[in-house]
Amino acid sequence: MGYVGRFAPSPTGPLHAGSIVAALASWLDARAHGGRWLVRIDDLDTQRCDPAHTRTILAQLDALQLRPDGEVTYQQARTAAYAAAFAQLEAAGHTFGCACSRKTLAESGARVGASGELVYPGTCRQGTGGREPRAWRARVGDAVVRLTDRAAGQQTEHLAETCGDFVLKRADGPYSYHLACVVDDAATGVTDVVRGADLLAVTPRQIWLATQLGLPVPRYLHVPVVLAADGQKLSKQTGAAAVDTRNAAAVLREAARHLGLGEQPGPTASELLSQTTAVWAAQWL
Repeated sequence: MGYVGRFAPSPTGPLHAGSIVAALASWLDARAHGGRWLVRIDDLDTQRCDPAHTRTILAQLDALQLRPDGEVTYQQARTAAYAAAFAQLEAAGHTFGCACSRKTLAESGARVGASGELVYPGTCRQGTGGREPRAWRARVGDAVVRLTDRAAGQQTEHLAETCGDFVLKRADGPYSYHLACVVDDAATGVTDVVRGADLLAVTPRQIWLATQLGLPVPRYLHVPVVLAADGQKLSKQTGAAAVDTRNAAAVLREAARHLGLGEQPGPTASELLSQTTAVWAAQWL
């Protein structure tokens, strides 16, 4: 099967500088491999996602000439697929109900894992004691996941130590990002995931899910994230400014510079994309 990459933004705001870096990296990798590049809108969280932001994101990508090779897909339309995957995990004994609140877990003295989340201490693994589940978690057992990231190299993670039994679905909300991401990548034939290095820490649990569901595991490349002035990751949650794409070449040039691709002289977006694709191919193929 040929190369298939993707960019999957959440429409909680317009694309900022960090989002553009991730979009450009995934687009360049697809073009350097002579493959296809898809766009998926990760809009499961209906309380935070806004269709107006979706329209803005797609317009920004179009202005930068980062255009998908196929229909844009939307996670809100795929809940039946996530339900089927959850049922498969449940039938295999890989899930359990949990009655713990976030406050309960925080007060339990649970450790903070590599991704910054609390490591689940297994409180409800043997049952909730008659309490109604607040969420359903993946029963990871003593699973050890190994992966080779194209940038970070060999990674080994013992899930029970780094994240514990992670949430698959909340009683009052949608299926988790991890479950939906794995199901959607497989459904669209994604072979390579290129995204920000902040997501490297959660990749092992996505690989674990794909393995339990009998789905193919893509190759991964995690690229440097853009930092704000305070040293934290630039994000919509911290008020990152929307990128003005009217000068597309300047926006792409800055993103390419952040990716270590040098100062490309192309005066137009199309020329700059052609130049950076060649540099990317020399660096990553």
